[in-house]
Amino acid sequence: MLNQEMLREATRLTRAGQLTEATALLQRMFQGVHAPAAASLVPQIVGLPGGVPPTIDLKSNRIGGAVPKAPGITAGRHRPLFDRAKDGTWLGLRGVEHAPSSKADIVPEGTKFIDGKYSNNAGSRSYKLFIPSGYQRGQTLPLVVMLHGCTQSPDDFAAGTRMNFIAEEQNCLVVYPAQPGGANPSKCWNWFRAADQRRDEGEPSLIAGITRRVMRDYSIDPKRVFVAGLSAGGAAAAIMGATYGDLYAAVGIHSGLACGAATDMPSAFTAMRNGGKGARPAAAGPAIPTIVFHGDRDATVHPDNGDRIVEQAIGATRTQKKVHRGQIPGGHGYTRTTYVDGQREILEHWNIHGASHAWSGGSPAGSYTDGEGPDATKEMLRFFLQHPHAG
Repeated sequence: MLNQEMLREATRLTRAGQLTEATALLQRMFQGVHAPAAASLVPQIVGLPGGVPPTIDLKSNRIGGAVPKAPGITAGRHRPLFDRAKDGTWLGLRGVEHAPSSKADIVPEGTKFIDGKYSNNAGSRSYKLFIPSGYQRGQTLPLVVMLHGCTQSPDDFAAGTRMNFIAEEQNCLVVYPAQPGGANPSKCWNWFRAADQRRDEGEPSLIAGITRRVMRDYSIDPKRVFVAGLSAGGAAAAIMGATYGDLYAAVGIHSGLACGAATDMPSAFTAMRNGGKGARPAAAGPAIPTIVFHGDRDATVHPDNGDRIVEQAIGATRTQKKVHRGQIPGGHGYTRTTYVDGQREILEHWNIHGASHAWSGGSPAGSYTDGEGPDATKEMLRFFLQHPHAG
C-alpha cells in the first residue's frame, strides 16, 4: 500500500511550488515499495490502449513509422512514469540528445528574432519575438503566442513547428515565452497547479503580460491575437483561452489538456493517464474558437484529453458536427471534426491516426516532431486568421 502521508506531503510541496522536493519525495516513496507491488502499479499508471512498445529515433528525434514515441523511452526501453518523477518528465515531453537548431532552421532570411524579458509580481520570464520582413509601424498585424513543451526552448520550438516561416508568409508576429528550469525542472509550464490556472496570477499573468508588452511595443491588431502550445504548453494555452478570452481571439492546443484537468501532482498523473475527466466546466458566454490536434497513439497525454478540450470549448453552445477524413500521402491518416455554430465553424478537432506525442507535420530540426502528419502549423494559422475577435 502506498504511503498516503508522503503522497499528501508531495501534493503540498507541489502546491507550494517546490517541485524538486516533491518529485524527490515521490521517488523515495516508490523506492520503498516492494518490487512485485511496484510492478503491479505500472499498468495503472502508464497503461494506455494500443500499447505497442514505443521506440525513438535518436538521430532524427522523430517518430518511427506508426509506432508511438513516449517520454522516458531511449533505445526502445521504457521507464515507469513514477520512476521518472525525479526529473519532471511525468509532466509531458522528455528530453533526448538533440543538436541545437541553426538560425536558418529558426527564421527566414531577412527577418528578426529578438530577445525580451517581462516581469511582474509573479516573477519574470524571457521571450523571443519573431518580426516578419513585411512589418511596418502603423500597419497592424496579427500576433501568435507560442508556448513550448517540456524540455524545449523558444529556438527549438520555433525550429520544430516552423511557425516563423508560415508567419512570414502571412505577415504575422510570433512571440515565444520561455519557461526556465527554476520554475520547473523540465521547463514545463505548470498547467497542473491551481495557482497557475487563474487570471492575473502566476504563470497566466506572465504570459498575458508578455502578450500585452508586445502589443504595446509593436503595431498589433488587438482583434487578431492568438495563443497556441504543445503538451504542457498546450495545457497552458487552454488555460489562457479560458482565463483571458478578452485578450485572445482563438486558441490552438496540440497534445494538451483542458483547463482545470488537474490541480495538483496526483491529479496530473490521473489526467494524463485517463483523459482529464475533472476538467473545469466552460465559462458562460460565446465559445472561444479552438483548434485541437492529438495523436490517437499518444502514450504521454491520453488522446481522450483532446475530447475533453472540445467539450470544454463548446460549453453550452449549440453546434452541428461535420466529420472529414483524409490521408497524408506516405504518412498518417486523420479525422478532422468541425463544429459549426450557425454559419461559423468555431472548433476543429484533428485526430491523427497512428501519431504519438509530437507536433504534427513538424520539422526534424526541432524536437518532438512528426513529419508524417498533417501540417498543424499551417492549419492553426489558417484557423486563427479566420477567427478574429468579433467585438
